Amino acid sequence: MSGQSQRLNVVPTVTMLGVIKARLVGATRGHALLKKKSDALTVQFRQILKKIVSTKESMGDVMKNSSFALTEAKYSAGENIKHVVLENVQNATLKVRSRQENIAGVKLPKFEHFSEGETKNDLTGLARGGQQVQACKAAYVKSIELLVELASLQTSFLTLDEAIKTTNRRVNALENVVKPRLENTVTYIKGELDELEREDFFRLKKIQGYKRREVEKQMASARLYAEEKAAEDLSLKKGITLGSAHNLLSHASQKDEDIIF
Repeated sequence: MSGQSQRLNVVPTVTMLGVIKARLVGATRGHALLKKKSDALTVQFRQILKKIVSTKESMGDVMKNSSFALTEAKYSAGENIKHVVLENVQNATLKVRSRQENIAGVKLPKFEHFSEGETKNDLTGLARGGQQVQACKAAYVKSIELLVELASLQTSFLTLDEAIKTTNRRVNALENVVKPRLENTVTYIKGELDELEREDFFRLKKIQGYKRREVEKQMASARLYAEEKAAEDLSLKKGITLGSAHNLLSHASQKDEDIIF
């Protein structure tokens, strides 16, 4: 039962053997392609992981500098500086857009930041603290850009992780289930075809032996009939009994070793 479960339940014919062989070739090619895809995704996965680690390490310094810049701006321009900034802002100037990047058939989402429009902050910090306000703005713009990059990397990281798991499951299924089952099926069909060929050869030998015996029987019957016919003709010709005619014919058929010619 265990051997039958490791092969397909098919009829052992030459046509089915060709079909199973074609499926085995397809499974082998698919396994090789999926293996290459898994390797390519793994390389990209490791590169993204390194970028995430380096981005998170720099993220701490950037957010620390942004917090210090905000504290300096509040100290220099006063606590009411945030109300002045909010009054000058109508629409967001730093926006995010998404696109897709194809890596070995896997579509990875990518986020990009871009600037659109300008903020009217000509009078912000005019009395005092204008330089600190601009430095705070630049620091937070850099932190937002870094956050967008980190979000893009982490999203691609999760997508690649799921794609690698799915691809590895398919590779393992082809390598450990599909290909061995097809190979066992091919071996089974070849064995059955060889067994059928041996049975046909044995059957032909039996048939030839039977025909040869029938021919020998027919020849013996024909020879016996010829001997009976010759004995009857001899008995009628010489006027002797049928037994005597048989004896004469049998003596005539025997060769005398003393006679040279």
